[in-house]
Amino acid sequence: MHTEIVGRIQPTITQWDSPFMSGAFAPNYVEYTATDLEVIGTVPQRLNGVYLRNTQNPVHQPLGVHHAFDGDGMLHQLSFRNGKCEYRNRFLRTKGFEEEHKAGQALYAGLIDSPELAQRAGWGARGGLKDTSATDVIVHAGTALTTFYQCGEPYRFDARTLEPLGVSAWGAQVLKDNGISAHPKVCPRTGDLLFFNYSKNAPYMHYGEVDAQEKLVHYVPVPLAGPRLPHDMVFTENFAVLGDFPLHWDESLLPQGKHKLRYDGAKPARFAVVPRRHAPQTEVKWFEASPTYVLHWLNAWEDGDEIVMHGYHQKWPMPQAGFDNKGATLGPGRYGPTIYEWRLNMRTGAVVERRLHEQYLEFGMINAQFWGRPYRYSYNMVAHPNSFLFDGILRFDHTTGATQEYRFGEGRFGSESPMAPAAGATAEDDGYVVSFVSDMRADRSECVVLDARDLSQGPVARIILPHRISSGTHACWADASELRGEQRA
Repeated sequence: MHTEIVGRIQPTITQWDSPFMSGAFAPNYVEYTATDLEVIGTVPQRLNGVYLRNTQNPVHQPLGVHHAFDGDGMLHQLSFRNGKCEYRNRFLRTKGFEEEHKAGQALYAGLIDSPELAQRAGWGARGGLKDTSATDVIVHAGTALTTFYQCGEPYRFDARTLEPLGVSAWGAQVLKDNGISAHPKVCPRTGDLLFFNYSKNAPYMHYGEVDAQEKLVHYVPVPLAGPRLPHDMVFTENFAVLGDFPLHWDESLLPQGKHKLRYDGAKPARFAVVPRRHAPQTEVKWFEASPTYVLHWLNAWEDGDEIVMHGYHQKWPMPQAGFDNKGATLGPGRYGPTIYEWRLNMRTGAVVERRLHEQYLEFGMINAQFWGRPYRYSYNMVAHPNSFLFDGILRFDHTTGATQEYRFGEGRFGSESPMAPAAGATAEDDGYVVSFVSDMRADRSECVVLDARDLSQGPVARIILPHRISSGTHACWADASELRGEQRA
């Protein structure tokens, strides 16, 4: 392995007692470019593209209590070409990052702090937060785009080199409404970026689209009854679907500057079906379903009069003991997310629901070429008991209900694991599943490459990284043909 240190950040943290500053969440401060990586097995020749993962890495001593989602963003990338790999990791030097770097200290409040603690106005629907852009990463218009879960600015990076390309120009047009939320989607057929945002000001939510030339071409309000906390969205050929769930800030406390979560199980989950820009611009159609919260979706498509949606229905959106912000139960086991199906009848307004699988799963991925259309397979993360860590991947066959499972091993943890279609793929599952895995016993990280058709056989390749990386949240795969200036080999 040949490694080059291209950057190093000196933290100012003096107290390391947070569980999200140690163990699998220990932050990274050294930026590497590594080539000639050690490989156990064989890197598939039919993989040509990039695997990107976003992580949180706290740099400064918090002003209050550190939460798992407060750390500064860092992209980790593995670039695949002709059976060879290169690794890079870079801090996401957002505006907030640069301000704190210049000051040499934290300037913004954390998620569970009072916004009044912030020394600057900050970003986000809640206010007072630093836009770390550390939540999600996708590839749109040929470059990587990172986003912040409580809304912020769209930051761009070269997907192969991780060179920063600044904030998308169109971001200024929506910043008055807090910018965009994490989990925008890219339609594989039009190249459009589909996004939403939310705020504490009426109409409380908007839906927008940015074309493949980076132009904001559609932006409409989606009025809600009050401030909400949506996190993800889903789309079909002609519609985007946004959520209004009965888990959100207590509106009676907001005038006091308090942001306490409340769950009202007597109120329904509501879904807004919003026409995409190329579809007839009819009114937003609303549907009501059983009360729950959906943190992440898998897919949606149109089936005759119905819109079919698959996502993770939570059995207990509010844990009986309340939210544990110290991390002991900050994981799926506390709220019971399972793969679930909703069918929204656009003609009658009826909603039919069913649970597809009983196991607690989250952070699922599919072959992104099937976004917005019928699909068969999802690749779901298996939660490690009583923690915000994942120790396996479960492939679910949505046609037969059959499952396959791969476990990382004792003391080994991964995160969201995208499906990477192989060059010249002839079927939905013709490709690989890739995942960064941290081995706590060996004190190192690697990328495992699994045959998407048979996870149970284990990795076809294990690619050793130059350091152990922090546990993160979201990831993506982008084929070379999606990257600026490249074509499929």
